[in-house]
Amino acid sequence: MIKLLSTPSVPKPVDPALRKAAQGFEALFLRQVIGSMRQAKLGDDLFGSSATNTYREMSDKQLADSLAQKGSIGIAALVEAQLSQKGDVR
Repeated sequence: MIKLLSTPSVPKPVDPALRKAAQGFEALFLRQVIGSMRQAKLGDDLFGSSATNTYREMSDKQLADSLAQKGSIGIAALVEAQLSQKGDVR
């Protein structure tokens, strides 16, 4: 028979406001990172126009929001875990 090495811990209840704030922070951070990567152009832009730049900014924002919401990078989870240890963060 297989014995468990440790007992499974009961997950702590999640504060929705804390989770939303942590995801917002991660999304903002990712927008800054993606924006910095866009500024480091390695070549000329084929369709360089203000409309293209606006579309890219909107696309980058959506990408950052999606990554943060899915927890793909994990920054929000780390921020949430750190702040939940501090007690009441209101």
